[in-house]
Amino acid sequence: MERAEAYGFSGVMSGAFLLSCLLFAAVSRRQRGPYMDEVFHVPQAQAYCQGRFLQWDPMITTLPGLYLLSVGVVKPAAWLLGWTGSVVCSVGMLRFINLLFSAGNFYLLYLLLCKIHQKNKAVSGFQRILSALTLAAFPTLYFFTFLYYTDPGSVFFTLFSYLMCLYGNHKTSALLGFCGFMFRQTNIVWTVFCAGNVVAEKLSEAWKIELQKKKDEKISSRKGSFSDLTRILQFLVKYLLSPKNLVTLTALTWPYIILVSLFFVFVFINGGIVVGDRSSHEACLHFPQLFYFLSFTGFFSFPHLLTPTKIRKFLLSLKKHPVQYSLVTVISLFLIWKFTYVHKYLLADNRHYTFYVWRKVFQRHELVKYLLVPFYLFAGWSFADTLKSKSIFWILMYFVCLLAVTVPQKLLEFRYFILPFLIYRLNIPFLSLYRQLLELAFYILVNTVTFYLFLNRTFRWENSDEVQRFMW
Repeated sequence: MERAEAYGFSGVMSGAFLLSCLLFAAVSRRQRGPYMDEVFHVPQAQAYCQGRFLQWDPMITTLPGLYLLSVGVVKPAAWLLGWTGSVVCSVGMLRFINLLFSAGNFYLLYLLLCKIHQKNKAVSGFQRILSALTLAAFPTLYFFTFLYYTDPGSVFFTLFSYLMCLYGNHKTSALLGFCGFMFRQTNIVWTVFCAGNVVAEKLSEAWKIELQKKKDEKISSRKGSFSDLTRILQFLVKYLLSPKNLVTLTALTWPYIILVSLFFVFVFINGGIVVGDRSSHEACLHFPQLFYFLSFTGFFSFPHLLTPTKIRKFLLSLKKHPVQYSLVTVISLFLIWKFTYVHKYLLADNRHYTFYVWRKVFQRHELVKYLLVPFYLFAGWSFADTLKSKSIFWILMYFVCLLAVTVPQKLLEFRYFILPFLIYRLNIPFLSLYRQLLELAFYILVNTVTFYLFLNRTFRWENSDEVQRFMW
């Protein structure tokens, strides 16, 4: 990092943290008590603060990583600063933990952008800082910086694990992956993703050697054709069936293998991936979740995905491959028809934006969910097109992880899309400065509207005196 860039990044990060602190104060004044899922998280953390580590709220579905870390931070701070009484492990103090995670996420996003795009000399330091600021302000993640939820910490440890993986420090990466798993069990998928990065790199090296042997450079430059994909899959099967290759890959990824093995032991002993309330978190094959994620990504990445050039390219691709697109359309319609699930929380809780998305869009008519398929096709094509700079093996690995982290979820919840979105966004090429500024301005606008609604547009339910607020 050059000195000017270092000073610039320090200034931007300090300014963003100061602004977050002011917003944190406003949220804490308006909503002093626990809100939404905080009514479970805060008392659990306070029980741990008081040394009652065997106490557990059966409504909590995640492991106690957030509470253990909170106690590990707050207790020493209280001892050093002489805090006593109710201020220790108060709602505000616990929420402040996530403000620290948010600052950490900003730094990790910047480091990841530098590492992933280090070969792109055309990208300026200002663009890297701007992109890190934009991702740190990603609305769905940024909102939960100000509440005591697991998301900021979950993202922090997962991004940290990914960074260590890219630097080849796989034992540290696996250890950080375990911390991420303790915040949210589904983060084990991103441990597999880190291992997949290592495997994809080795596969790419072997594939280049294969191409040189056959002197067939067309395969690497035309990743979109079906015949090339078939040949790549044949190579993949052949490579992975070789005992020598398997030994090599195992030697490189053994820390991740140990962690994934521990995960399966946990699932076996626990009787499932969810702890606590399992009735509302049943796994199912909810394939339309992939379509919702693509729509979500298209909305928040429209400067990357929704451009006149991409629309023209998509129409040309549609004209060139009508049979393939027709087949994908039929499969998509079938998946929507047979595998669409509507969780009871989605229909019952009018505090979440997903409630209004579902009511205003999907419930307008039975055919709406099918009429959206053309948009899904474009979003999926544009999504894949932005990743074309990555190797085919990386794309396949990422897609498998994306399916694993989204499809089993019955509930449509935007928070579940945060990590797959960030991993995607970190790995696509940089845009022009104008489009980067447009993306940041859009995120600021969404955040402004979100916090205005949360702080000022309160309402009450007929059967409750508590103030209700809109949120993600």
